[in-house]
Amino acid sequence: MGSHHSEPEPWVVHRVRALESLLIEKGLLSTEVVDKVVQTYEKDVGPMNGAKVVARAWVDPAYRARLLENGTAAMAELGYTGRGGGDKMVVHENTAPIGNRPGVHNMVVCTLCSCYPWIVLGLPPVWYKAPAYRSRAVREPRKVLAEFGVELPPETEIRVWDSSAEIRYMVLPLRPEGTEGMSEQELAALVTRDAMIGVALCQAPAAAR
Repeated sequence: MGSHHSEPEPWVVHRVRALESLLIEKGLLSTEVVDKVVQTYEKDVGPMNGAKVVARAWVDPAYRARLLENGTAAMAELGYTGRGGGDKMVVHENTAPIGNRPGVHNMVVCTLCSCYPWIVLGLPPVWYKAPAYRSRAVREPRKVLAEFGVELPPETEIRVWDSSAEIRYMVLPLRPEGTEGMSEQELAALVTRDAMIGVALCQAPAAAR
């Protein structure tokens, strides 16, 4: 399980930092601008793409089936393609308990690197790349989820998926109750990056709860 994970080449990192330093030194960029661009891609642009995928799956059962069968192709239908989406995107669906069948909650980790489908999730948060998350999410996922504020019933099965350079995972969160009358665009606004990693639950607006 080692060679298929790949960290960015050190020279790429050094080159980016050198260019950033030079642009800041020449007065062409400010650190605030750099931080704002990074934050935009981390919290807005990427996750907004993933949220649209999730919302479409919530309202369109046929699309949902295609997404779970072939995540790469289904995301390409909405225009999200490229290496940042991974050579193979696999989507796992969270399910609620039905009768005697317990629910399933999925979460994503990359134990050896920071493989991450940035095209639908934005830039990886700092904690995702931290050794503590990468090791503990596999060993004690229920405890890690509780620290994120996600308390699941004891009978809910937790599945942890280890992303690699070849296969990148995304979670299809449960649609919150009370959102039946909401439009696809309104639903997308409820989907967060953390819910698509599997460390948060999507919440209905206060008015719908």
